[in-house]
Amino acid sequence: QVQLVESGGGLVQPGGSLRLSCVASERIFNIYRMAWYRQAPGKLRELVAAIISDGSTNYADSVKGRFTIARDNAKNTVYLQMNSLKPEDTAVYYCTVRAGISLRDYWGQGTQVTVSS
Repeated sequence: QVQLVESGGGLVQPGGSLRLSCVASERIFNIYRMAWYRQAPGKLRELVAAIISDGSTNYADSVKGRFTIARDNAKNTVYLQMNSLKPEDTAVYYCTVRAGISLRDYWGQGTQVTVSS
């Protein structure tokens, strides 16, 4: 069973930066998409950023120009560089990988990001 482990969350002041990492416990074949979602208290989980197998990316409007998603296939890792953080970015961030013929979704356990002064 593939496990995804996120790291890099924490408390940061507004305007600060964090880099989230998500490592798979084993190599995942036929990856279609790697993505980051977030869920704030009382809100639905939302897509933050995704990177497709062809390298194309897409971002939520609220993070465009501030967040960057990247992947390292050799390390089975996906990153989320978050700059110019705002209090409204506070949430639990989850990574997910969609892979295989059945396009199965794997999810991490989440990492807390808190933006506060």
